[in-house]
Amino acid sequence: QETLDSLLSVAITASKQAGEIILGNAGGADVLKSKANSRDLLTLIDPLCEKTIRETVLATFPTHAFLGEEDVPPGKEASAAAIDAKLQQLNDADDNDNYLWIVDPIDGTSNFVHGMPLCMPSVAVAYKGEVVVGVIHDPHRMETFTAVRGRGSQMNGEPISVGEQSDIGDAIVAMGSPPAEE
Repeated sequence: QETLDSLLSVAITASKQAGEIILGNAGGADVLKSKANSRDLLTLIDPLCEKTIRETVLATFPTHAFLGEEDVPPGKEASAAAIDAKLQQLNDADDNDNYLWIVDPIDGTSNFVHGMPLCMPSVAVAYKGEVVVGVIHDPHRMETFTAVRGRGSQMNGEPISVGEQSDIGDAIVAMGSPPAEE
């Protein structure tokens, strides 16, 4: 329990710090390069947010592994391979505690580039390959969504849940399109 609380606390702090950077550049950002296609973008702010999250995490958990989106080539196969490789490194190492932080520093970079307030840091922590903590901080709305394995999910510390509609036609569903053409 205490370990999960510590992981959650650091994940929230790191997400909020990256969120401040996002807000400070909320008018949009210049595109540094396109990755997989014209919708899969990288700005100068993405690596800055990732560096901030990484430094915050490693200051408290220096032995934990870290995998940021900016460390991975584009595409879902590359992402899966990167996660598998990190998990294998953890399994092979004798001096680790089997924690892997998985980070998208700006989830919604295309929105960020265009100044749309639909972009936020996304942080997950896996233990022995199983996600145990997740945090998404929306700096535009000051909403922090958290989930801890076995405890459910919350927004700003209050429990949340999905609707009780049994027919999808009665539900409100929102989604975005992924940047990749996959």
